[in-house]
Amino acid sequence: MFIMDKSSHIGVDESGKGDYFGYLVAAGVLVDEGSEKKLKQLGVKDSKKLLDATALKIAVQIKKVCKYDIVKISPERYNSLYKKFGPRGLNKLLAWCHARVIENLLEKNECSYVITDKFGDEKFLKDALMERGKKTRIIQQVRAESDIAVAAASILARAEFLKTLRKLSLEVGYKLPKGSTDVEATAKLMVEKYGEKLLPMVAKMHFKITKRVLKKTIQSK
Repeated sequence: MFIMDKSSHIGVDESGKGDYFGYLVAAGVLVDEGSEKKLKQLGVKDSKKLLDATALKIAVQIKKVCKYDIVKISPERYNSLYKKFGPRGLNKLLAWCHARVIENLLEKNECSYVITDKFGDEKFLKDALMERGKKTRIIQQVRAESDIAVAAASILARAEFLKTLRKLSLEVGYKLPKGSTDVEATAKLMVEKYGEKLLPMVAKMHFKITKRVLKKTIQSK
C-alpha cells in the first residue's frame, strides 16, 4: 500500500475489455487537491457502481474540472493489435493503451505519481511506457478505483465506451448488447445477414463466443 498525499496525480482505467462488442477505451484523469474536492461533490466513484445514464452525465462534468485523455481502440484495430502482441495479447494491449494515455497527459502536465489498476504482470505496463512515463512513479494496485482519480478515469472510459457502442449499433443496424453473456444471438443474426466479414468490425474476435457463433452459422446454412 502507499500513503496518499495532496499533490497532483493521474489515475488511469479502461472499459470494454470484458465486452464482446465494441471498443476498448482507456482514460486518464489528472487530479489535484482542488479538483479532488469537486469530483467528490459530483459523486465520482467506481463506474461499475453507477447506472449508464449517471456515468454519462458525470463524465461531462469531469471533463470540465479535470485535465484528461482518452484512447479509443476500435474492434477492427483491437483484433489487429491483439494478434500483433501474441501470447498474453490482452494484457499487453491493455498496457499499451494505459501507457499511451499516461504519455499523452504527461506531455503537457506534471504530477507526483500515476496510479492504475493492476492487470497481469507489472512489467507489461513498465515495458510499454515511453520516455516520460519511465521517469514517473507508477503504482499498479488491485481495486485502484478506490482512488478518486482512477474512479474518474473509469467513468470517462465507460462513458466513451457506451457512446462508441451506440455508434457501432447505428452503423450495423442492430443494437449491440454490452457484456459477453447475451450476445450470441445478435452476433449470429448479423453474420447470417451480412456475412462473417462484419464480425471483426464490431466484435473482439478472440472471445470464445466467436467460435460458437461461426459454428452455429455454418451449421444453419
